[in-house]
Amino acid sequence: MKRRRGSANEASRLAKRAGQATLVLIKPDAIQRGLTGHVLARLDEARLSMIGAKIVRVTRALAEEHYDALRDKPFFPDLIRHLCGELHGVDHVLAFVYAGPGAIAKVRQLAGATNPEAAEPASIRGAFGRMTTGGIMENVLHASSDEQEAVREIALWFRPEELLRPVPFLTSGAVGRSPKGTR
Repeated sequence: MKRRRGSANEASRLAKRAGQATLVLIKPDAIQRGLTGHVLARLDEARLSMIGAKIVRVTRALAEEHYDALRDKPFFPDLIRHLCGELHGVDHVLAFVYAGPGAIAKVRQLAGATNPEAAEPASIRGAFGRMTTGGIMENVLHASSDEQEAVREIALWFRPEELLRPVPFLTSGAVGRSPKGTR
């Protein structure tokens, strides 16, 4: 008699197939400038699976939690205003979770250096990012910097049931804090 595979085994198998996961945010400056399609086309080059996607109206609490590690930096207030869309008249971002082998490195390479002026011209930020005359850095997207940040960020922006495949750290109950009403 053939044994039926349990749901825990199936979840484990799917999680292994998903490999590494990373968060990508298409920021208000890119949305305001009509760059969403261009950014997504470039991200497709990574040949990763998009396992989560949604439009999120960014609250100040969510933005501050997302950039918590930069709280002590002098540019923190402008960073929060940027992610909340106050600088571009767009109060939302597009949030994605991409998964697959080496997802973080692949997305980071496609994204390019954080500062568009230092980014390779063929990268997303090099091609579409800019420094405004007012000194605001418009770098088009956010990409998780490493696995620890990816874990924290995905848990902040997505509930496990919003993802097409299980991500082990979300299904194990190791979900980070989430400001009230942000997810």
